[in-house]
Amino acid sequence: MICMTNRTIVSFAGDAIHINGQPTYAGRTYNGHKIEGLLLNVRLVQATYHDENPETQSWWRYPDGTDFDPDRNTDQFLKMLPEWRAQGMLGFTINLQGGSPRGYSTDQPWRNSAFTPTGELKAPYMARIARVIDAADELGMAVILGYFYFGQTRHFIDEAAIERAVDNATDWLLARGDGHVLVEIANECDHWDYPPIIKPPRAVELIKRVQQRSAGKLRTPAGRLLASTSFLGQAIPSDDVVGAADYLLIHGNGTKNPDAFRQQIRGTRAHPAYRGQPIVCNEDDHFDFGNPDNNFLVAIGEYCSWGYFDYRFAGEAWVEGYQSVPTDWSTNSERKKGFFKLLSTITRS
Repeated sequence: MICMTNRTIVSFAGDAIHINGQPTYAGRTYNGHKIEGLLLNVRLVQATYHDENPETQSWWRYPDGTDFDPDRNTDQFLKMLPEWRAQGMLGFTINLQGGSPRGYSTDQPWRNSAFTPTGELKAPYMARIARVIDAADELGMAVILGYFYFGQTRHFIDEAAIERAVDNATDWLLARGDGHVLVEIANECDHWDYPPIIKPPRAVELIKRVQQRSAGKLRTPAGRLLASTSFLGQAIPSDDVVGAADYLLIHGNGTKNPDAFRQQIRGTRAHPAYRGQPIVCNEDDHFDFGNPDNNFLVAIGEYCSWGYFDYRFAGEAWVEGYQSVPTDWSTNSERKKGFFKLLSTITRS
């Protein structure tokens, strides 16, 4: 059965990204660098957050003292999406297991997952995911949908449950006919806390599983879901992932020197297994948006899509950042304002 129910289709033409058959930012250049075909994006993985651990739920109360409300959170996220789109954002990352609401954290006692321990989908969580994906469809935007996040995969009962989770999430997307969703198997698959089936050297197994399971089931140029997996900051994807993934996901975290990020992108493109796929950074905590050389501009200069990762620590509370919970989805900080100002300038939005 071939499904196609949405209006937005994302496809690749070499290393360029197309939406509805046309390159993104058609005809646009910035300071002599081609913007056409890039996917400028933001990491927004807490759009569907819901902590089911009663021992940590109180951590996410709103400033007025009321309990965190997952539907209120998604509502507030969706209100901002058209504004971000108007400023040139064409893609964003969400995840079926969210991300750390405390930025970089070793312990993750919270339980935020769309999956049961046996790999089944939780209907309330997927209803929020559906609302986000539908809104992106209406706005002509791409969604990078992560399946797994380290710290949460430990709750699966076994490897078969992880495979079942992949199949269920993939079948859910196919049943909806989502041609604007790019699959990211795992956020930073080379993190130590993942089970072996998600980490290299086996990371490619789940990429191929999605590709094979979805083959011929979407009315898109590829005829299937486009899949990849991301790696830790500063890392170049492994040989088998470069050879199999439809697009390459890198992270700029930790590359405080823009030239180091430049070399990371060049190293990815120079990889012997590279087949000309789009290179997408969908997480980078390097800012300095007012500087003439920053990671955002480096990515543009190297024809690499770039993704803003925003967290903020202040004393004992996580505030302002889009990965903080409870999330303030407005552009309320100087960092957010700096990003969107540069984004709109680059894209002439």
